[in-house]
Amino acid sequence: MSNLERDPVELLCPPEIPSGPVVHVLAPRDVPLGGPRAMNVRRTLPQRGRTTIGAWCFADHYGPDDVAESGGMVVPPHPHTGLQTVSWLFEGEIEHRDSAGSHALVRPGAVNLMTAGRGISHSEVSTPGTTRLHGVQLWVALPEASRHVGPFFEHADTTPVGIGGATVRVFVGALAGGVAPESSVTVFSPLLGAQLDLPAGASVDLELDPAFEHGVLVDTGALTVAADSDGTDAATAVGWSELAYLEAGRHRLTLRAGDAPTRVVLLGGVPFGEELVMWWNFIGRSHDEIVEFRRQWQADVIGRDNPDGRFGTVEGYDGAPLPAPELPTVRLKPRA
Repeated sequence: MSNLERDPVELLCPPEIPSGPVVHVLAPRDVPLGGPRAMNVRRTLPQRGRTTIGAWCFADHYGPDDVAESGGMVVPPHPHTGLQTVSWLFEGEIEHRDSAGSHALVRPGAVNLMTAGRGISHSEVSTPGTTRLHGVQLWVALPEASRHVGPFFEHADTTPVGIGGATVRVFVGALAGGVAPESSVTVFSPLLGAQLDLPAGASVDLELDPAFEHGVLVDTGALTVAADSDGTDAATAVGWSELAYLEAGRHRLTLRAGDAPTRVVLLGGVPFGEELVMWWNFIGRSHDEIVEFRRQWQADVIGRDNPDGRFGTVEGYDGAPLPAPELPTVRLKPRA
């Protein structure tokens, strides 16, 4: 999904060194995507104090939205560079088209992963039969060695398994200990993405890869989180739409639901050791690179100078592509 903010901030994301409490709770911020009837999302990544969890660099949580009121999702063709998008739905259906020639339906229980690499464009539209839309949109930053790969798209179903008191679906990577089927989609750094559903009052104890840092995003309900490597860590309460961050070095994770059924998204990865520059739908390594990505999108696609250029053409979408916002008026400088 595009970042449809009308005035997106250009962010410098330096490699982060975990510090502070074992479990740190990140509050979401509300972001309106587009006009007055457009979707609103709750964004927990990136934000001040935490821009990545592993290579996960963007997390939007949306819904459940009544499509009759919100208008659903209508995102015209727009560009991406240097990242992978991971679409994961709880309710509804979205039609995906991209300039690599892919046409797919995003549905609950199946992961749709699009690798932008050197450049891609795509559209996303909720289908006519969708009455409620509810899910998460996630981005993965590509490491330097892989960020110029050719674009491609993958779709894969997931298999639910019972672990303790939870039902688990792994949609990216694998859970430590091999207790759930490993995802088949392609990633370029060690990652984990999974949905966990817990009945009211239930708990689950998971083995963690201590090389990973982790995040727990609450979709429904509320829970407590304990990362316990020595038996001394206290549980931390995490509310709806909040993201609990766990530093690397943890070996076990205990999740306990409150008095209502609880659904969470578990993210993990090896801390990302590269500096990123993020603006709108582009990830690069410098301000000048972002400026050039925008120039090419505006010239090749919006201006129709070279529709077969870096970002290609989305076939089958009935409408104009999305123009890029204006860049910040000052050059981005690294901050201490």
